[in-house]
Amino acid sequence: MSQTEAVVAQFHELQDGQKRQVTVGDTDILLIRRDETIYAIGAYCTHNRAPLEQGVLHGDCIVCPWHNAYFDITTGDLHQPPGLDSLDRYPVRIDGDDIIVTVPESASGHRVPDMAQFDPERDNRTFVILGAGAAGTHAAETLRVAGYQGRIVMITREDKLPYDRTTLSKNYFTGKLKADQILMRSADFYQQHNIELRLNCVVTNVDIKTKTIVLATNETLTYNSLLIATGTQPRHLAVPGAAFPNIFTLRSFNDSDRILAAAAHARQAVVIGSSFIGMEVAAGLTQRGIKVTVVSPDSLPFEQILGTQIGELFYKVHAENGVTFKMGRKVTQIEGESTAQTVILNNGDRLAADLVVVGIGVQPVTDFITGIELNPQDRSIPVDEYLCAAENVYAAGDIARFPDWRTAASMRVEHWRIAAQHGRIAAFNMAGQPTAFRGVPVFWSMQYQFPIRYVGHATEWDEVIIDGSLDDRQFIAFYIKDNRVLAAASSKRDTETAAIAELLRIDKMPAANKLRQGQFDRIYPGLLGDLAIPAEA
Repeated sequence: MSQTEAVVAQFHELQDGQKRQVTVGDTDILLIRRDETIYAIGAYCTHNRAPLEQGVLHGDCIVCPWHNAYFDITTGDLHQPPGLDSLDRYPVRIDGDDIIVTVPESASGHRVPDMAQFDPERDNRTFVILGAGAAGTHAAETLRVAGYQGRIVMITREDKLPYDRTTLSKNYFTGKLKADQILMRSADFYQQHNIELRLNCVVTNVDIKTKTIVLATNETLTYNSLLIATGTQPRHLAVPGAAFPNIFTLRSFNDSDRILAAAAHARQAVVIGSSFIGMEVAAGLTQRGIKVTVVSPDSLPFEQILGTQIGELFYKVHAENGVTFKMGRKVTQIEGESTAQTVILNNGDRLAADLVVVGIGVQPVTDFITGIELNPQDRSIPVDEYLCAAENVYAAGDIARFPDWRTAASMRVEHWRIAAQHGRIAAFNMAGQPTAFRGVPVFWSMQYQFPIRYVGHATEWDEVIIDGSLDDRQFIAFYIKDNRVLAAASSKRDTETAAIAELLRIDKMPAANKLRQGQFDRIYPGLLGDLAIPAEA
């Protein structure tokens, strides 16, 4: 294999903890100095190619500035999702003051993690994963990373290979990504690593006591260990006329395709609900030239999650792009002939619509389970800190109700990244490597040119401290309870937000009184230690 050796920088130019992106041939590389050692790894996160030079360094890990994947700088190994691949690591030598990096001609910047080979003679167990979303997909791969050599069966009711569901209302919906670009892995990958992926497969019953799974085809499977990661399903509108064929919910690949097909011939649409799915759909349809009206019983979008100030900001962003709001309103009926044509509200307003999208929440898909006592309020699966629901049974993602290690409160979080985190943790535990979940929830959204990132979890707060400017749409909002930061939302402050995620994880966020002074960008490096020096401007 041919390779290129190049001088990329001078040693004295890099401070301890400093990052610098350089290029050798066609390959972008991230240099990191730690003590007297220089490391060279792939320059971009393996999830969405975020520039890791803008990430946060803590100890031996670098945190992606966009969606907070973690990578080991000494090996390139992935430590936390949403990425699946690890980073390439390139040999480095120091000659005098020259930093010299060797790069193979075929370098891509990323690699599939090392995985154990399937060997049923050494391990005749069967591990079954129900669901092929973020939790299921990350679990299947992590089992192999953790050294498990037995049989893996991953079952999904969908007809597509596992894909990044977050794109369905974002870049795929707006046309920036094509269908094959949102697949998480190829069919060849699953075959190569002996992960049996069963598409179009519906589970009708799981009996925890007998360790038996029954499929809609009447086929029966038995398992040694089970991960339930079936996710949620959309709630449907319960009003007269709600069954017209041009009324949609958005959960799956096929849902998105159906909405886009209807949008191709539509001039006006009604979005029911001001959830993140609803508002992202509103943004996507608006950008396709469709006149959108959002109907919601809430007074502002996201007010219960992000507070009044940021809710007002989202309202303004959408209004600037032409969206009409009917807030504080409910739909009572939908009229039409063969399709929905008019949406009627509880104040008598009549809204013309060529298509309707309903985003009024979701509910866990758990009704097929016997032998586990489900949460009576939402039918979720209670688990412990190891995501264990019963002996050799684990639950992950949207359906899991797990203990918050920071507050001891029971919570359920419907975020893509935490589902991926759950999948990895559950897999390590299934593989016999006890690992407690101590992750920090993270989610993100992009509506028009307004990005929002959120780290932590807060259902109530005493105050919101704003660092930066809401008017300029560049800020961090800290959600405070009892002088403690529970969560933060931000826009265009990616590096600091990655730092907040890490500070929350290691429980070293500063108290509220210090944050009121502002300038968090100057505070966090000292909190993470000398190895958290930001990248060069």
